[in-house]
Amino acid sequence: MIKFLFSALTLACALSGQASFAACMDGKPMAGVNLSGAEFAAEKLPGKVFTDYVYPDLDEMRLFQSMGMNTFRLPFLWERVQPKLFGELDQAELQRIKDSVAAASSIGVCMILDVHNYGQYRGQPIGSPQVPRAALTDLWQRLLANFKDPANVAFGLMNEPAKLPTAEWAATAQETLNALRRKGSRHLILVPGGGWSGAHSWYAKDGVVSNADAFRFFRDPADNYMIEVHQYADANFSGTGNECVEPAGLSAIMANVALWATSTRRRLFLGEFGVPANQQCLAALTAMMDAIKGNSAWGGWTYWAAGQWLGTYPFSVQPDGNGERPQMTILKKGM
Repeated sequence: MIKFLFSALTLACALSGQASFAACMDGKPMAGVNLSGAEFAAEKLPGKVFTDYVYPDLDEMRLFQSMGMNTFRLPFLWERVQPKLFGELDQAELQRIKDSVAAASSIGVCMILDVHNYGQYRGQPIGSPQVPRAALTDLWQRLLANFKDPANVAFGLMNEPAKLPTAEWAATAQETLNALRRKGSRHLILVPGGGWSGAHSWYAKDGVVSNADAFRFFRDPADNYMIEVHQYADANFSGTGNECVEPAGLSAIMANVALWATSTRRRLFLGEFGVPANQQCLAALTAMMDAIKGNSAWGGWTYWAAGQWLGTYPFSVQPDGNGERPQMTILKKGM
């Protein structure tokens, strides 16, 4: 399975020794939603825009801003914006991303650019002979050249890099971030944990190393980054089920990963989380939001998901004929 960053305003960080994060949210934590659609139809490359996939529009952004949201995460596909590794960006796709960023900027909300590729390009994992680590660095340097202003754009390096080992991903993320800083980027950078970035599995080893170990010594010369985690509430934490675990279990998961962040002087961003709108799952969602609110280990969140084409997707918070979805009541309390 959000846009933005930062002006001269700053959000004081309560974690000792960690730099403040500038923000376009008037000093408030980031709170928002994934605007899903541009990552659709990955099996159809490049696909046809508005037939196979879609970008959000200004009215959609205004709608969620009116609900109190100040941040959007924009998932899109690497193959569409860069049809050939190390090649030029596709100008039409790039313009669609620029238009989304401009729309969000025009109403004063932040946009996270999210490369929604699971650690692969055309089915080949990063770090393989077909997709060397340098390919991801090349992509982000090209994107940086087109999104130079960090005032309200953040960079999400890679969604759920599950197609390569955690240690390989941590090294790739470090190299990519370092390259962006050398090129002058002052953007907030969201660095996802390896695998599926799950908070529930933060201490679990993939056979070699856990996220807790792999990101313990991650560094940013600009000290303007967050470690991105995801957490769904269904029984296998996949974001596909209609039954959810007990709220106490979610509270413990959130507390454990926050403890890791505090002890290692990291800050967390919950990039994806979501539930169906049944009583059991709404209770689980409440537990997650209660765990985040007021905890300085968390820099913000973006719910999964909203979008014009989500239809009857049970986790969706896209308003329908009955108005706002039940999940929104809980999300608003967590802002």
